[in-house]
Amino acid sequence: MTDIDVAGNLREVLAEIPAGVELVAVSKFHPASIISEAYDAGQRCFGESRVQEFLEKEKSLPSDIRWHFIGHLQTNKVKQIIGKTSLIESVDSQKLLDLIDRESAKAGVVTRVLMQVHVAKEETKFGFYPEELQQYFSDRKFENLTNTHICGIMGMASNTDDIDRVREDFRSIASIYRRIADDTSLGLRGFDILSMGMSGDWKIAVEEGANIVRIGTRIFGEREY
Repeated sequence: MTDIDVAGNLREVLAEIPAGVELVAVSKFHPASIISEAYDAGQRCFGESRVQEFLEKEKSLPSDIRWHFIGHLQTNKVKQIIGKTSLIESVDSQKLLDLIDRESAKAGVVTRVLMQVHVAKEETKFGFYPEELQQYFSDRKFENLTNTHICGIMGMASNTDDIDRVREDFRSIASIYRRIADDTSLGLRGFDILSMGMSGDWKIAVEEGANIVRIGTRIFGEREY
């Protein structure tokens, strides 16, 4: 057990999140024992960002957990997680997407993914630039995928205390999402997820249209690196 009241924190967070918005409990850097506390309190969707850490937890925790991979995924580790995730939220290049598709075909599974868009003012963040992502869909390159389902978009706001900047970033991500989702000529099906917002800014993200939020610190406390 931990001195963090994981179950109590989870209840508080869930009480604040509006209907229609899914919570991904970001469990990266936290041990399986703490994840179990959230699981016992009813949470089933968890977010991990490092392949090795994710694989160890996935083996030891209940099989009905829906794992979201939310970190930068290196191409040399794609094969290891195929068939083990409910959603890969962090597809940040066409090269990665195509590799996920090939490995999914080999494994005989369909992998659900989100395209990560980059609008933040930090070079350290990954993702497609908005015009690059728009072009991908305009060119209908998604039609080449056989074993990957693009379910929507994920994005992060700039790491800043400037609330206006954060809101502007989320608004930009939501605008890109809507532009693609509302384009009936693309014929997309099940393109209905907009994942954005974390512990410090998720309320703004929801106001701007997010229907998945990724919250860790509010539930589990500070990470154990």
